[in-house]
Amino acid sequence: MSCVRLSLSCCAVLVGGILLTGCSGGGGGSGGPKPSTSASGTAAPTATGSPTTTGSPTGSASGTASASTVPDQAATPTALDFTFDPARAPRNGADARRLARAVLAEPDSWGPGFTERKPYLSPDGYWPLLPASCRWETGAVPSTVLHSVTGYSEVPAKGAKGLLQVAATVTVHTSVDEADWEMAQTLEEALRCPDQILRDGEKVTGLFSIGTPYGVNGNFTAADSLNERGKYVRAGVKGEHFYGWSQSRVGPVTLAVSAKGSAGHTDDEISTAMIRALVTMLNRTQAELEVKQ
Repeated sequence: MSCVRLSLSCCAVLVGGILLTGCSGGGGGSGGPKPSTSASGTAAPTATGSPTTTGSPTGSASGTASASTVPDQAATPTALDFTFDPARAPRNGADARRLARAVLAEPDSWGPGFTERKPYLSPDGYWPLLPASCRWETGAVPSTVLHSVTGYSEVPAKGAKGLLQVAATVTVHTSVDEADWEMAQTLEEALRCPDQILRDGEKVTGLFSIGTPYGVNGNFTAADSLNERGKYVRAGVKGEHFYGWSQSRVGPVTLAVSAKGSAGHTDDEISTAMIRALVTMLNRTQAELEVKQ
């Protein structure tokens, strides 16, 4: 199985439509908050729940990409030595805001053709919740979150290709444990709500989530990671399209990318863009939080 080379130390593969990134390293973690895939749509989980480190599919995702279709650019990723330094973690909102903006994936992190959506950044204090109704709504930012920001990008519709919308979220928690709680909550959301209303006229269906601990199924980015896959449906747009969510954790910082597909954009194309944006944020966050020799 070959991987898509993303940097000197990182590559990624698709396994059954699930992104598995490889950036071999030690003391990092993985897992992150759910980003919003539209400026007024999907979102991050609450900070409540019980932690879990593994997950299993609750359904099957139709139209997922095959690992054999990933471009052969590959090689085994070289070791990435990373040891989290707690002394470098943000201690207040101002420090957390600086770090979040420094590591957030901008449009060109996703690949060519992506531009900023309007508005580009989520407003301060934005924190979406998924209640029992399985319809996303806005709630209060947990006291355990120092800062959270989502950046919205897109490839505008052109010709036979529809609008492709993506989002990247960085959330800085007060501790590694709190970031783990959010990671667990995100993993459980697809199990609890396999069908979700993102906003009026937009929904995802058939969601399943998979948690992958460090060293399992090619996960060498951190202690834990997770992926969600399903189908995106939008009123007035024919058919079902790709929906994906991937997230990771580095120390107390959670990172996530998401995408809502459309006509003319293949699963491989969208998945590769998600990989590029997530690995960009992983590398930047590790550089911010690693032990300095």
